Amino acid sequence: MGLQKGLVTCFVGVLFLSTLLLSSADVHHYEFFVRESNFTKLCNTTTLLVVNDSYPGPEIRVHRCDTVFVNVHNQGNYGFTIHWHGVKQRRNPWSDGPEFITQCPIQPGTNFTYEIVLSDEIGTLWWHAHSDWTRGSVHGAFIILPAENETYPFPTPDADQTIILESWYDGDYKQIIDDALAAGVSPRQPSAYAISGHVGDTYGCPNDTIFRMQVDSEKIYLLRIINAAMNEHFFFTIANHTLTVVAQDASYVRRFTRDYILISPGQTMDVLVSANRNVGQYYMAIRPFSDSSAAPVDNITTGIFEYTNSEGGLNASLITLPVMTATDAMINFLNQIRNTNVSQNPGMNVPADKDIKTRAFIAIAVNNLPCNTCVLGSRIVASLNNVSFVSPRIDILQAYYNRNMSGVFTEDFPLNPPVFYNFTGDLTNFNTPIEEGTRVIVVNYGEGVEMVLQATQMGAGGSHPMHLHGFSFYWVGTGFGNFNNETDPSTYNLVDPPLINTVQVPGRRWVAIRFFATNPGVWFMHCHLDRHSSWGMDTVLIVRNGRTKETSMRPPPSTMPRCPGT
Repeated sequence: MGLQKGLVTCFVGVLFLSTLLLSSADVHHYEFFVRESNFTKLCNTTTLLVVNDSYPGPEIRVHRCDTVFVNVHNQGNYGFTIHWHGVKQRRNPWSDGPEFITQCPIQPGTNFTYEIVLSDEIGTLWWHAHSDWTRGSVHGAFIILPAENETYPFPTPDADQTIILESWYDGDYKQIIDDALAAGVSPRQPSAYAISGHVGDTYGCPNDTIFRMQVDSEKIYLLRIINAAMNEHFFFTIANHTLTVVAQDASYVRRFTRDYILISPGQTMDVLVSANRNVGQYYMAIRPFSDSSAAPVDNITTGIFEYTNSEGGLNASLITLPVMTATDAMINFLNQIRNTNVSQNPGMNVPADKDIKTRAFIAIAVNNLPCNTCVLGSRIVASLNNVSFVSPRIDILQAYYNRNMSGVFTEDFPLNPPVFYNFTGDLTNFNTPIEEGTRVIVVNYGEGVEMVLQATQMGAGGSHPMHLHGFSFYWVGTGFGNFNNETDPSTYNLVDPPLINTVQVPGRRWVAIRFFATNPGVWFMHCHLDRHSSWGMDTVLIVRNGRTKETSMRPPPSTMPRCPGT
């Protein structure tokens, strides 16, 4: 890794009107070599595509407002891209990464250098492949420390520890989803869950390793927890210890303490834990949460929270986690999350009703379409407002920017469902017509946007972690049942809504988000349950350029990967 230093002015704020930091920002250089390596878990050896021969991949650790260049070398057998999850990439969608949305894949034997420009992000984010299911093995942490002369808005921890929650498959992740899509069925369940590459001691293989976190008595630790799982929400706990949540999705939140946290795929949380119990060894553990009829395997994966100089085995303490279907535990946890008015956060800038120029009400569903070659005569698809997204073969950003390519996408994503029904009722034997297409939402620079995301009982129902690239948004509302546009807006929290990039839409419920469209470019929006995204639970938000250079997209780098056939 290389490092350069320079004095820069860093604007921290959604509209660049908040705190002005004049700091010595650094420029970092990383080299990612992506190739196949062998890993043995569950008494079985599997070949995976990974970065720098490690699972999970290398950690990027920088400071707020730094710039990072990552040169990605594809030494594997197929193309892929990498996304810097939660980094806004202001005016620079060219380095955002989703395949065929903002770039074409980096082909085997070639390389591409991403430029990641940080702004107001602080805390824990992550990076991952954004092609098919390759992210299952190509992922790692992206840690953003406070800028020079900036402090934490909570007691300074004595140390920090990254914890990545994962889905472990005995097999090639890309092949697993390719086979499932060809057959029209759901991909198989993971073989285990992992904590930072370790599957723990609950799966019966004596050779498996367990994640260990070494701590000193009476010290305070900042846990940087990332849910990198393919399709699983997780409860997380440390036996006999309490967890204080201080940040989510690289934004500080009002501190609250629980015995467990709930974290959805794509989300990150920063959590304080004090090593204030009797010296010993204590289990940390994860188990999936599900409010869907297509439930995951109810396995518990363990790690160890180990005090220095502890002797003997694990302290006599039970792992206390909510049951997998504990919807009340899920709701109770989510209801605690609030923004916090600290100087280290962007100034609160929630669009008011008068600011909203684009309103979208989006019904989230899993559906079926006929398929003569599929196992059951039909194939599973997913949709937003009855549109199942089809990935093009030329990236949308290139087509939009150059204006000389037709037929890549259309600007007619429906802002309301074409059919209104009892979204959260009994939908047995009910179906609505589904269209496949590459249909996008287009908004003007600077306008306020509100999206209401409505979970439905189409398919298996359940929660959906919806992620929007290029933005952090305010999660202003949630409620049970079907959204009522006359009464439910009165319940919105416009005072201290969380500022996040991935929101969990619980089953049989709705959530509302708001943001100002101040980042010109092409930005992917999708469910972070990867099977849903693979089935088409996606769309694209295009933000037009503003009137100045500073409110317009940067031009593309000359080294962008070429699309197949071009």
